[in-house]
Amino acid sequence: MIVAQLIPKQAEQLKGFEFRQDSFFNPIQDINDNWIISLEEQRQCDIYWVKDLPLIEYLPKETTNLF
Repeated sequence: MIVAQLIPKQAEQLKGFEFRQDSFFNPIQDINDNWIISLEEQRQCDIYWVKDLPLIEYLPKETTNLF
């Protein structure tokens, strides 16, 4: 899956920011600790610098079985 990559400062700026009514940015980190947002978040916002973010392949972090 392709996602938009953020630097840590950008992730902090966007975290919890409403980009459409009832839609908020939710940056997460991938397995390589890259901060990312979905392409849907990127496409639906009106922030120019977000539209220009580099795209990378998403590699999820491994999760441990909690049960």
